[in-house]
Amino acid sequence: MTNDMSEKNLLPSGLPRIESLEMRGIVKRFPGVLANDHVNFDVKACEIHALLGENGAGKSTLMKILYGLYQPDEGEIFLNDELIEIHSPADSINYGIGMIHQHFMLVDNLTVAQNVALGLRSSREPRLDLDVVSDRIRELTEKYGLKIDPNAIISRLAVGERQRVEIIKALYRGAALLVLDEPTAVLTPQEVDDIFIIFRQMALDGHALIFISHKLDEIIALTDRVTVLRDGKAIGTRQTADVTKRDLANMMVGREVLLERERGQREQGQVRLKLEKVNASNDQDQRVLRDISFEVRSGEIVGVAGVSGNGQRQLAEAITGLWEVSDGQILLEDKDVTNLPTADLLKSGLSYIPEERMHDGVIKDFSVAENLVLQDHVVKPYSNGIFLSFGTIDKHAQDMIGEFDIKTPSKDTPIKNLSGGNIQKLVLARELSRNPRVLIAAQPTRGVDIGATEYIHNQLLRQRMEGLATLLISEDLDEVKALSDRIVVMFGGEIMGIVENDQVTVEELGLMMAGERMESVMATAEEPSQA
Repeated sequence: MTNDMSEKNLLPSGLPRIESLEMRGIVKRFPGVLANDHVNFDVKACEIHALLGENGAGKSTLMKILYGLYQPDEGEIFLNDELIEIHSPADSINYGIGMIHQHFMLVDNLTVAQNVALGLRSSREPRLDLDVVSDRIRELTEKYGLKIDPNAIISRLAVGERQRVEIIKALYRGAALLVLDEPTAVLTPQEVDDIFIIFRQMALDGHALIFISHKLDEIIALTDRVTVLRDGKAIGTRQTADVTKRDLANMMVGREVLLERERGQREQGQVRLKLEKVNASNDQDQRVLRDISFEVRSGEIVGVAGVSGNGQRQLAEAITGLWEVSDGQILLEDKDVTNLPTADLLKSGLSYIPEERMHDGVIKDFSVAENLVLQDHVVKPYSNGIFLSFGTIDKHAQDMIGEFDIKTPSKDTPIKNLSGGNIQKLVLARELSRNPRVLIAAQPTRGVDIGATEYIHNQLLRQRMEGLATLLISEDLDEVKALSDRIVVMFGGEIMGIVENDQVTVEELGLMMAGERMESVMATAEEPSQA
């Protein structure tokens, strides 16, 4: 690497910047899978370069090679035009490469300074140089507008503030190039806007940023260039200003993709699901649901919006009999089903798409056919007394595979061999084949590609037109806005507001997701602007 430390080659922090990084002909094989197939990728100083692709396209593998977590089978990495080898994350960090992980790598009961100092050498071993660390953190926060107190306890910080701590950790360790892995996945719209300002400032100051996201709006808004991967290959690199969301979606999938969802007009019918002042607590006797009240009608999709960890999972599990309700009532078509076993709820007309499909939705070693009759295999027509009706089960499986476009080698293929999108299609097929009166869909497209997302959305909208009452619980605000008739916003286990979809903006939803009540948000929106 060059020893030229002239001012133009330094970041504002005084550390050397990375002028360019290039990955050439990267190949990575796993048993039965070619994850990266001679991939070329590069990023330059002062640039935000997006890496885009469906799940399984090879994005994570490529970045794990860059960060030293995997070793390539073929290919080379050049830093400032010089060949380097990266055998571990320590090597990567020494070269000035940092990674901001989607799931925060922080210790909740330590301070910001203590988290930043973890793993670093101290001049006062075994004591930490926390005063030195704190001073440096203040310099970085002032330089990049990160607004973080070094003495703050991590557990008391908001999600967006924790994201900033991760950025500080990387910068403190001298990262001139940052890999940003889905950095906005758990942020409110306002927090996304704030973090984008920080990313743009970092690029202006000479950092190189690699931005991984599945949100096409964010890529268009933030990045300079975008490289699309499909089936392990680099399909192409484009200037972001020269492409549309439709262009990128088509490159990802290899076909025309419809990005807009047509909800259509549907007259809503009777109340199918009703919650009245529902409360629930966790093992530490802390309330996780507080006086939850709302209803869902036939022919209606009610979306639940909120940042992860604000009671959405407990809400889904309380309705489906998996989390005990301590107070209040859950009614399914006027029948009290509070704390009923899940099997009884299924008989009452409730279906459930759980957010953890591999843990709660399927049995990974069972076949496609077997998973399509889970919980129903003991009743007619799938069994006759103590014997299973294999012919009926097989026919049902073939019908579902065809109707729901489940891509599988056969009905006998173990479910663990299917892609995430096809597993989710299977869960959807099984739950809808019961002809439910009410569907609880928790994170129905989490971790699935854009093609499978399009299909699942269209199925939910088709069922809405046929009169199904659906409660859609999703941390993807775009998904909630695209599908919902009304939106319930949760924060801290409480409802901040229930609003008509076409009468609320994304910004207003974001304020409620951050803890402001609907009345306050709407009152502010109605105030006349100051001249």
